[in-house]
Parts: sequence; structure tokens; C-alpha cells
Amino acid sequence: MENEEPLGSETMSEPAASPAAPPARKRPRPGERRVQILQALAAMLEQPGAERITTAALAARLSVSEAALYRHFASKAQMFEGLIDFIEQSVFSLVQQIAERDRPPAEQAAQLMHMLVQFAEKNPGMARVMTGDALVFEHERLQQRMNLFFDKLEAQWRQLLREDALAGGSATPTVDAQVRAAALAAFAMGRLQRYSRSGFRRPPSEQLDGCIALLLSGLPASIGH
Repeated sequence: MENEEPLGSETMSEPAASPAAPPARKRPRPGERRVQILQALAAMLEQPGAERITTAALAARLSVSEAALYRHFASKAQMFEGLIDFIEQSVFSLVQQIAERDRPPAEQAAQLMHMLVQFAEKNPGMARVMTGDALVFEHERLQQRMNLFFDKLEAQWRQLLREDALAGGSATPTVDAQVRAAALAAFAMGRLQRYSRSGFRRPPSEQLDGCIALLLSGLPASIGH
């Protein structure tokens, strides 16, 4: 055979069978293991009725040691912060896209609600983080971040609905906007909580258009006073 070392006096008609070499273990690229850990955590949160997730269970799912997890995250709280970072970046980038569209303020407010609901339906595990259900036994600062997340959404609705109230000739545009924005934020949180606590059986998009129309109907804030 050409370009082969001589095999002495032995002659071989076929190459000798040899055990297949084990495939080389592919080393994750920098940052890839962090993403895998966060994806596994999110997937575990998608299980209906999932209890508190331990690092031992997360490590077992990934077939790694707990020490391997802590090489990428200093604590489990930091893992949840990674999920919250993803939620904030995803949602608020879409909020910015909605704001850049040339649409009436009330329509933008409705689009914002649709976007939030669609994000939760596509990411059930993230919905549990957004409502705080997955954070009950975790560090308090995580829940504070999610509270701030909804405060920012409410502020966005408030800005849009004040513009809508001004355009509609309201005598109290700021108050009207505050009331309607608060109602939208409470509705959003309630829908996501129902979705999470029903084991993801009650989609938050259920009868959504009718509910949004009711919340944006423009009833004056002075009613009942």
C-alpha cells in the first residue's frame, strides 16, 4: 500500500478491525455553557407544578457537577438574574420597536399588551419568573427587579394614554392616563399569574382583544367620585 510503513513479514488483505476511538468531547465556546445553563433552568420552570429548583437538580439535568455550574454563576440568584436580563432585553427592545411605529397612542398601548402576552406564551418558564412565582424562595432583589419591570411597562402605558387623552380632549389627561395604565398593568400581571398557576392551561391571550378594548374604552377617571 502506498505511503504506509512496512508491516514486516505479515501480509494483510484487509485492515485489522480496531475499537472506534471515542468522539472528542466538544468544548463549549466561551459563554455557551452559561446559555445552556439558563436554557435548562427555563425549561425546568416550564414544568407545570414545578417546585423550587435546586442546583443539584439543574446540574443533574445538564449531566454536570454543581461545581461546574458555579464556575459560570456565583449563585443560583445570579442564574435567575440571567433570565431576568433576557426578559428585560427581549421585552423592552420590542417596546422600542412599537414606539417607533407611526400608530395612534391607544393602538400602541394595545400592541404593547399583545406583545407581552405573546412573549409569555412562547416562554412559559419566563412567565413564572415575571409573576414572581419562581422567585418565592429566592433572593428578594430578584422580585424587586420584576416589580421594577412592570413599573416600567406601566410608565410606558401611562405616557401613551396621556397622549391619547390629550388628543381626545380630556380635561384631566394625566389622571385618566394613570388610571387606565394602572388597570392595564394589573390586568397583565393577573393574566400571567393565571397562566402560570393554571399549569399553563389558561393562555393569557384568551379573549384578549375584548379585554383590551374594555380597558382602553376611555371612561373618565372622575367616575365614582
